[in-house]
Amino acid sequence: MEFKKLVPYREALKLLLDDINEIEDTEKVPLREAVGRVLAEDIVTEFDIPPFDRAAVDGYAIRAEDTFQAREYNPIELTVIEEVPAGNVAKEEVTTGKAIKVLTGTRIPKGANAVIMQEMVKREGDKIYVLRPVAPGQNIAFTGEDVKKGEVVLRKGTILRPQDVAMLKALGIKKVPVKVKPKVGIIITGSELIEEPSEEGFKEGKIVETNSIMLQGLVEKFFGEPILYGVLPDDESIIKETLEKAKNECDIVLITGGSAFGDKDYAHKFVNLLFHGTTIKPGRPFGYGEKVFIMSGYPVSVFAQFNLFVKHALAKMVGAQNYEVKVKAILQDDIPSQLGRYEFIKIYYENGIARVIKKKGSGILSSLLASNAYLEIPEDSEGYRRGEEVWITLY
Repeated sequence: MEFKKLVPYREALKLLLDDINEIEDTEKVPLREAVGRVLAEDIVTEFDIPPFDRAAVDGYAIRAEDTFQAREYNPIELTVIEEVPAGNVAKEEVTTGKAIKVLTGTRIPKGANAVIMQEMVKREGDKIYVLRPVAPGQNIAFTGEDVKKGEVVLRKGTILRPQDVAMLKALGIKKVPVKVKPKVGIIITGSELIEEPSEEGFKEGKIVETNSIMLQGLVEKFFGEPILYGVLPDDESIIKETLEKAKNECDIVLITGGSAFGDKDYAHKFVNLLFHGTTIKPGRPFGYGEKVFIMSGYPVSVFAQFNLFVKHALAKMVGAQNYEVKVKAILQDDIPSQLGRYEFIKIYYENGIARVIKKKGSGILSSLLASNAYLEIPEDSEGYRRGEEVWITLY
């Protein structure tokens, strides 16, 4: 039996995403555990950063007006009345002809309106000689220059990065509200699969199972909590029982193998599918229904199906924004494509150049190692020419 109809990729994706709802559950996690999680609410600052005017360089806090006539041939003499150690505040006030030594980050002393870098002066005892003028406000980081009180610094749906949690720490936030990770059941099927390479296994026509660890990594990368239900033989009752268990315990389920219509292809028999069979290449036998993703057995097809379908579903479940990195690149190869197929082309991208990975085949795992991006060619295109500029998605 063959597919009677292949559902166009964009239509299939819409059907799938329309069936997926955003998870409402949230939790608060320590900052050290927050990188890669999806922010569950806007973060609004409760105070200015910096909270006071501070020195942007090591030097001397002064009145800028005292330096307007300063030249290397006509240095201006100022008296240093105080030196402020790190983490302290000046006790004295800067007046005409006076200066206070400050370090980067020191609160600007009263009366000062500029800081001159220590490299721009000569010092002799308690005197400094200013060799060039400075402007009012020079070398000062003003109150709220970084962020102002009441400002939204991070929006709901942000995928938190190391620099984001640094800002959260600066705001005094110890635990951050994030979306709960969706539970993603992973079921691998195939009587030909073994866990480790062995000569005996190879003689019997067995192959090493790799989809489980790849999918676990992909799920973790895209906001989910993977739950592995094991590698199952091609046994109809075992697959049915395990699939029902996973559906009850998880938010979505990924099952690989048995996605077509062979004698031992059982996965699709136990799901009310919204669609089965798509225009994507590789991975045409992909199907979806009841929060279950029916996926191929070949690793390259599984990788393509995850990127074209599953990651978008996971992103919607947690409300993630900007979860894909797309860049423009110049093709170094001709890429012919068959009308009616939505192709997932493996690419190696570097310095604005995209090179097609020549190794092909849904079982050629090394082709994924050689690539770091992919190009999508829609059904109505006959491909691209060398030298064309295209959008690619980085892994």
